[in-house]
Amino acid sequence: MIDEFGFAVLGLVILLLAGDVLVKGAVNLALRLGIPALIVSLTIVAFGTSAPELLISIQSILDGVPGLALGNVVGSNTANVLLVLGIPALMAGLAATSDTRREYMFMMAATVLFIALSFMGPLTWWHGIILLAGLAFVLGDAVRKARAHRKAVNGAVDELDELEEADPDMPWWKIGLYLVLGLVGLPLGASLLIDSATAIATEYGISDAVIGLTLVAVGTSLPELATTVMAALRRQADVAIGNVIGSNVFNLLAIIGVAVFVGPIPVDPEILRFDLWVMLAASLILAPFVFFRWGMGRVVGLAFTALYVGYILLLLA
Repeated sequence: MIDEFGFAVLGLVILLLAGDVLVKGAVNLALRLGIPALIVSLTIVAFGTSAPELLISIQSILDGVPGLALGNVVGSNTANVLLVLGIPALMAGLAATSDTRREYMFMMAATVLFIALSFMGPLTWWHGIILLAGLAFVLGDAVRKARAHRKAVNGAVDELDELEEADPDMPWWKIGLYLVLGLVGLPLGASLLIDSATAIATEYGISDAVIGLTLVAVGTSLPELATTVMAALRRQADVAIGNVIGSNVFNLLAIIGVAVFVGPIPVDPEILRFDLWVMLAASLILAPFVFFRWGMGRVVGLAFTALYVGYILLLLA
């Protein structure tokens, strides 16, 4: 089992690194081809940072363990709120955020829609069409909002500066290398992680859904955790909460929305009874911090983290 945990960690590391280099390569290729930076940031960057979760979902369906795909998405969304916000708040606190009410309402709508569709499971292609239609609406609203912002500041915002991955001087060979490494590394890392996770689940007699809710969900939430910790240390609460909201919306609408076209995803009865409602409750906990702009001090961070640890212990029990 030590070997299996080691392979799981190795697969996760490969996934995260491959996702990062794929985003860098794809962003710079798109910019070289003349695609506007705004469109790049809302599509390539957003999908690229969710590439590990997407590849895990697709690979798990192909490998006959679709419960891992659903568990990963539901578990990641719960971890994003309680762990990804809880740890930074515990470390440094998060000040009151600016107005993110519109984005938060989109996240809640996506959460309720996802739960409703799950009760009509197993999730298949027609569920995917509904989820992707929701994603198209959210992206369209983001485009309109971004254009209005640029018009309001008279175009003073440098779009390339907003894209951390953008490098106008990156040579073509480097762009190609990043793309190849990302496209090779993602399926390799996903395969390693899923094979190891399945072996661990079999050894300990737990379901692939529980492995998805715990080991895989925490692992794929690490990039969001790293981003949020840095945002907390820099006193950028907007970045921290916005990162979590955006990630949750993409997990629900894009990851499952695409994955169901590979194969149907059955919904574990235990996920229907318990985990979907934990995800909903975690999302609702954010409401006062969004609508009343409360700050997240260390007490809140401790409470969030403790709630997540308690949830994981319940799953593993």
